[in-house]
Amino acid sequence: IIRKLFGTKPKVFRNTELIYNNELGRTMSDLGYQGVLAEGADKILGWRSPNFLYHPPGLPKLKILPKNYRLSDDIAFRFSESSWDGFPLTAEKFADWVSKANGNGHVVNLFMDYETFGEHQWKETGIFEFLRALPGEILKHKDNDFVTPSEAIARYPTMGEFNCPEIISWADVERDMSAWVGNDIQRAAAEYIYELEEAVLKTKDKSIIEDWRKLQTSDHFYYMCTKWFNDGDVHKYFNPYSSPYDAFINYMNILNDLILRIEEKTKTKVTSPKLAEFRLKLKNRGETHGEA
Repeated sequence: IIRKLFGTKPKVFRNTELIYNNELGRTMSDLGYQGVLAEGADKILGWRSPNFLYHPPGLPKLKILPKNYRLSDDIAFRFSESSWDGFPLTAEKFADWVSKANGNGHVVNLFMDYETFGEHQWKETGIFEFLRALPGEILKHKDNDFVTPSEAIARYPTMGEFNCPEIISWADVERDMSAWVGNDIQRAAAEYIYELEEAVLKTKDKSIIEDWRKLQTSDHFYYMCTKWFNDGDVHKYFNPYSSPYDAFINYMNILNDLILRIEEKTKTKVTSPKLAEFRLKLKNRGETHGEA
């Protein structure tokens, strides 16, 4: 898609929510990528700094650029937190923190959602003034500059292995996949949508295929998360549903509608053990609510 739209072949891969493991690294290497962005999770780096480049086991030519999650989260989550000991966060102060990597690191990777600026952190917090001033403050330090990921992997060597047998991400305290497939309803929803792949592709209907693709968007599963405490607050803040179960029920209804469209298109009943289980649950829910 990148080559088609922009006429260039990408060198560095960034997965949804920085999801990564060794298997993904091997796949990206086989596809010709030279670098991958990943979460700088403590459970992988241990005592090592995220401000260096690393490589997966057995793949010295594929360079991993870990996120500096502490500095990233200072902007993304703590910027307007008045009880935080770093508040208020000014561009000058943050530039000083970044500059401390000089002599003990090659890069400081700051990765965060676009909606950090204006949604997570509202305009009234001063986030746009901070962002406007930050580049100039960083460049006041003579050892600092800005580089693209491709420039970083061309400039710096790796400093050891980034051995990640289990999946990591930038989500929540666990830095894993539990934000999307951490409970039964999330896993069920994921199984149901993937189960439809063969039936969907057989339709050769662009509209059906596109809707099936959109139903795989990670947000749908994020809304079904049942975590509480600090992570739960974040999930609830960005959730349009009153509960994770409402999100699941809505998803099931839309999925059932998609199945009906597939059957109408192919004149064939969509059947499989998982989908039979899904339809039984949907039927039982309807009977429970007096809809059958």
